[in-house]
Amino acid sequence: MDPMNRTFITEIILLGFSTNLKINIVLFFLFSVIYVITVVGNVLIISLVIISYDLHTPMYFFLCILSFVDLCNSSSVVPRLLSDLFSVRRAIPLSACAFQVYVALLMGGTECLPLAIMAYDRFVAICRPLHYYVIMRWSICHRLAIFLWVTSFIVFVFPSLATPMALCNPNEINHFMCELLAVMKLTCQHVYSSELLVMIVCFSALLLPFLFIIGTYISIIHSVLKIHTGQRFKAFATCSSHITVVVLFYGAAMVMNFGASSQYSTSQGKYISIFYNVICPMLNPVIYSLNNTDVKKKFKSFLKQQDRIAI
Repeated sequence: MDPMNRTFITEIILLGFSTNLKINIVLFFLFSVIYVITVVGNVLIISLVIISYDLHTPMYFFLCILSFVDLCNSSSVVPRLLSDLFSVRRAIPLSACAFQVYVALLMGGTECLPLAIMAYDRFVAICRPLHYYVIMRWSICHRLAIFLWVTSFIVFVFPSLATPMALCNPNEINHFMCELLAVMKLTCQHVYSSELLVMIVCFSALLLPFLFIIGTYISIIHSVLKIHTGQRFKAFATCSSHITVVVLFYGAAMVMNFGASSQYSTSQGKYISIFYNVICPMLNPVIYSLNNTDVKKKFKSFLKQQDRIAI
């Protein structure tokens, strides 16, 4: 495009899902319920871990981080989505759009690492139980927490801050949120190099931790098969919640980031994003609440305490 003929934009129009009022009312109710469950579930897990001394372990420490990430990720997307369902002109200022992109990048990148650390925690607990409190001591956990936040910022957010994109008309994207690959379609420059950079970053930040998790669970399975049959189920049960969350998160993330970039000119990308940014943050606390015996016990104990207080 001729530089003299470029019209730089100050806002982006999000086409969303539908202009039909009845459909939007149904979507508003659906996404509202999902968001309430997301907030209540993640806040409940964080609260239970904080107030329950028995849950002051490395596994639940990183589960708290995971819940906080899910809460921030969902809160950066869903409230805007709900308001846009009843907006005639779904325009978002460029500054707010950039903020949404950076939050999504930081939270999405941060979520990869706690899942890998939690897999390693299970590996040490099952395969190296006598050395668990030496390997997973609190000083190491705190350093890992700092490492994952700093690494996520440097790998995901900093490249976007260092190389800002100039966006040109038309300023519409077929999406319900400002997602990096969707916004890149509006750039004035050729996006091949930027798309290649995104692919490289996604490969290193998604695929490598995922391969690490797979390798960790191969070692866990190898060790579990050596123990008494009666104890195998208990060992596998401690990993079931984590495995389910890993499959959901990495499955959606890889489909969204490793698919052809052309998908974001259609509605396919935004439906994948719904699962990744809206459904997964809701499912994670539900999965850990239903499958985790310790969390269920603490939740029941918490409810009993509230009943006594009410009486």
